[in-house]
Amino acid sequence: MPVRFVISDAMWERIEPLMPADPVRGRRWADHRRTLEAIAWKYRTGAPWRDLPEELGSFTTAHKRLLRWAVDGTWRRIFAAVLADADAGGEIGWTVSVDSTVCRAHQHASGARKGVGWQ
Repeated sequence: MPVRFVISDAMWERIEPLMPADPVRGRRWADHRRTLEAIAWKYRTGAPWRDLPEELGSFTTAHKRLLRWAVDGTWRRIFAAVLADADAGGEIGWTVSVDSTVCRAHQHASGARKGVGWQ
């Protein structure tokens, strides 16, 4: 079954400059775009990492890169840049809803012993 890719060329042009460079020492990294597709596929389908289709590369590469990018701030940079572009283009409606409702349970509803505490 062929894999459906979700990152368009326009999206990739915006994201590519934000991706980390290859390490100075050691092997070059696998293709960032394919790795992003693998991560998107995993979260879109909800499947285990080991079920990643072969077209998207190694599941260990995708999983390790997901974690590494979370630690080094790559995801934060990507989301901030995409959000800023969408906001500047008027594509986001900033509607905020604040609920001031308070729901309190009786002390006995939380498992407190009877006869202890409030009398």
